[in-house]
Amino acid sequence: MMITGDNPLTAKAIADEAGVDDFLAEATPEDKLQLIKREQAGGKLVAMTGDGTNDAPALAQADVGVAMNTGTSAAKEAGNMVDLDSDPTKLIEIVEIGKQLLITRGALTTFSIANDIAKYFAIIPAMFVALFPGLDLINVMRLHSPQSAILSAVIFNAIIIVLLIPLSLRGVRYTPSSASKLLSRNLYIYGLGGIVAPFIGIKAIDLIVQFVPGMS
Repeated sequence: MMITGDNPLTAKAIADEAGVDDFLAEATPEDKLQLIKREQAGGKLVAMTGDGTNDAPALAQADVGVAMNTGTSAAKEAGNMVDLDSDPTKLIEIVEIGKQLLITRGALTTFSIANDIAKYFAIIPAMFVALFPGLDLINVMRLHSPQSAILSAVIFNAIIIVLLIPLSLRGVRYTPSSASKLLSRNLYIYGLGGIVAPFIGIKAIDLIVQFVPGMS
């Protein structure tokens, strides 16, 4: 939506040229501020771009306020960030980056929790089966010894941290979709992946470290 202090004819021409669906013309700074507040009261997160002193109150109120580099000092101080290129369409890119950051954080958290649960489920029976024979029922990994189980888990943990660094830096690719589809996708990839990876990784490492002296 475009909010401007220009007259309706000018506002409509600019909106049509820019492909904006709706506009509010002859808006005062108070009108802009109240519109932002109404949208927020409806449970929406509001982002705004602006470059003038009249935009400053609304930029300060918006959840994400992007001031143009060519704008006034008041607008730059009111916004959360300044676009050096002074391109209002950058707002779309900012929203996409924000969503990508949230998705990446959720994916890493999901993987880490699932990974830790599976990892302990894999090594605890092997570590304590001698003290508690009943644990043999869930000792599905059949690791070589308690010593090799611990060492394998430590090595696996070190490897998985290194492997997750590129994902943390690059981020999970964002594709426009519904929240439920994104959640299902992340649970399937990172949740299931976090459960399966420790069983495969720790077992593979255990097959190697069992030949290290002192692992019997």
